Amino acid sequence: MEKIFKQIVDIMQNDYAGWKDKRGCDRPEHFLELIKGNDQLSNKEFKEIVEEYLLDFNDRHIHFIMENADNEQPKDRGFKVRRYKDRLYVTEVDSEERLEPGMSIVSLGGKSILELKELYQRRLNENHPERENWAPILMLYPEGEVVGANGKQKFTFGLYDKKPYVPTYSVEKRQDTVFITMTDFANPDAIAKMVVDNKEFLETTEKWIIDVRVNYGGSDASIYPLLPYLMPEEGMELAGSDDDKMLINCTEASAIRVLPELEEMLAGTDDEHARHVLEVFKNEWERNRGKGFVEFDFGDMVSDTFVKGMKHPSSIIVLTDVYCGSSGDSFVELVKKSNKVTVIGRATMGLNDYANLVSMNWEEGFELMYPSSRLTRIDKGQGMTGVGITPHIHIPWTPEHIEKDVDVEKALDLLSRSSVEVN
Repeated sequence: MEKIFKQIVDIMQNDYAGWKDKRGCDRPEHFLELIKGNDQLSNKEFKEIVEEYLLDFNDRHIHFIMENADNEQPKDRGFKVRRYKDRLYVTEVDSEERLEPGMSIVSLGGKSILELKELYQRRLNENHPERENWAPILMLYPEGEVVGANGKQKFTFGLYDKKPYVPTYSVEKRQDTVFITMTDFANPDAIAKMVVDNKEFLETTEKWIIDVRVNYGGSDASIYPLLPYLMPEEGMELAGSDDDKMLINCTEASAIRVLPELEEMLAGTDDEHARHVLEVFKNEWERNRGKGFVEFDFGDMVSDTFVKGMKHPSSIIVLTDVYCGSSGDSFVELVKKSNKVTVIGRATMGLNDYANLVSMNWEEGFELMYPSSRLTRIDKGQGMTGVGITPHIHIPWTPEHIEKDVDVEKALDLLSRSSVEVN
């Protein structure tokens, strides 16, 4: 474990895309002392130490994963929460049948929610309560106080098998409006098929609502089949300014790790545009390996960045939230520029200051995923970390969202007004 930790430190101080920006922010010696000579350290305890070390980098795009040696399902509390003022409100319930959406937690382990907010400031580290992730903190406390219809009661939390994630790529037509839901951009073939299968009413419906409030990212190339619908009919230039660049930290070590991953992704992708993007990335990694920070040459991918739009739809509402990140951030940032699109909800997670993840795997069952690219906009103080991509219209999250879909109601209201304006 000492050897693995030293390798992690080396990666974070050399291969990670933010190593120059965050030089000196980490404290490897402090955490190494917790590992040295500790033969009784479990894999779980080691993972917790590494995660504490990685918190110093303030980058939610870094992940340290532990393979489950006993082949057990990952565990969680069987419900989700969101903080509003001094309470954690239950927003969703799956395995925990004793709770209902709308109930609230007022304390954990004898500490109030606001006391816990201070205690776990490093871990929560957000600029607004609606952006905080309380799931890891819930796992630390077996007991708390819950307020429901019968008042305040002590509650012993359960531990349940985490429900496996099943992606959604769906198109529904509700009266005169198309509803599209995409919970990630990880499967370009599935998204391309979704567009092809629904081509007829996508091309004939004036009003769309696209829900990416939960979107776990994937590949920016997945967005491509939707672009003509989202852009104005007269077209739009998608390229950013010349001084807003993405630099890739092409170390030899990262090249050795990422090239097999790109090969594997190519083997599993049929969509022509997505394959082209992956091939360009693969070629550029091979050409630049060992050179450090470089700007990739995307050739014809950036020479033709003016995209013509289609007549339909004429009005699009995109719903966003903090659970939308990575390629979800990219999608929202891109469509926000189109005069057809109004983005409403909460700001996205904001992961892309440092992106394009590379994985390092150890035989012991650990995996470190770290970003290999950085955006030069960071140098001008225009990064998205902790801020996200902000919507045109911010709809603050309140417990009312548990009772009804406030965001969709607002979207339908805006679309009804836009159709009147068009007429």
